[in-house]
Amino acid sequence: MGRVGLRWLLGLVLLSVGLTVAREQACAGALSDKPTDIVLVSEHWNAYTEADGSGLGWDLMREVFQPAGIKVQARTEPYTRAVGLVQRGEADAWVGAYENEVQGTLYPKWHYDNDEIYALGLASNPAPTLKTLGSYHLAWVRGYEFQRYLPNVAHFNEVARRDHILSMLDHARADLYIDAKPEVDFILGQGKEPQRFRTTYLMAIPLFLSFADNPRGRVLRDVFDQRMEQLVRSGKLRPIFARWHQPYPFGSGDGPGKSGARQ
Repeated sequence: MGRVGLRWLLGLVLLSVGLTVAREQACAGALSDKPTDIVLVSEHWNAYTEADGSGLGWDLMREVFQPAGIKVQARTEPYTRAVGLVQRGEADAWVGAYENEVQGTLYPKWHYDNDEIYALGLASNPAPTLKTLGSYHLAWVRGYEFQRYLPNVAHFNEVARRDHILSMLDHARADLYIDAKPEVDFILGQGKEPQRFRTTYLMAIPLFLSFADNPRGRVLRDVFDQRMEQLVRSGKLRPIFARWHQPYPFGSGDGPGKSGARQ
C-alpha cells in the first residue's frame, strides 16, 4: 500500500474515532442536560389532581418521571392559567391536555389516560346521543373547548365554576352539562335529589401532557414518551388505575396516540 493509501486509511480511522467521540459526548451532554425536576400544573380535579399531591393523575406522573430521576413538583391552578404558565415557560407542562389543544406548546406521542366525557341532565328529559347533541343547549367549564371534540354541537355556553350546575339545569338555563365523569359524579353528590338527574356517557378523549416549547420542555417530552412506552408495555400503570378504581385506558395493541378500549 502506497503513501496515498496509508493516508486514506489513516483518515478513515481518525474519522471513525472522531464520530465515536462525538456520539459519546452528545449522549453525555443529553444526560447531563436532563432536568432533575418537572413543574406540572393542573386544575384541581377530585381524586385526580388534589392540592395535597394525591390522586390518580399525580400518582401517574410520579410513576412516569421519578424512576427516571426527575422529581415531580405539582401545582394547582385554574385550567386557563395552567395553560398560560406553560405557554410562557413558567411551568414545564400541564396535566389533562387534549391533543393539539392549543398552539405554542409541545405534545408527546403518548397519552397517559382517557377523559370519559358525560352529559348531565334532568332525568325527565330524553337521554342525549352524539347524533342528537345539536338539538340541546349545552354548558361546560370555560376553557374546555368541547365543541372541538364532540360532534354536532350547535348551542353552548361556558361557565366559570361548577358550583351551581344542578340549579342551572333545574331552571333550564342549559339542557345538558358536559364534563369528565369524576366531576359529574362530584356535582351529583352535592345535590339533595340526585335521582332527578341522569348521566349519559358520550365518548372518551385521550389525555396528554402539554410541554413548554423550549429546550427543557423538549427533553422532558422525550423522557415522557420513553417512559410511557416502557410502562404500557410492562403493564406497570395498571395497578395505579385499579387502586383508584378507574378504567385502564390501554389495550394490548395500543401504541402512541391510540386510545384503548374501556376496560
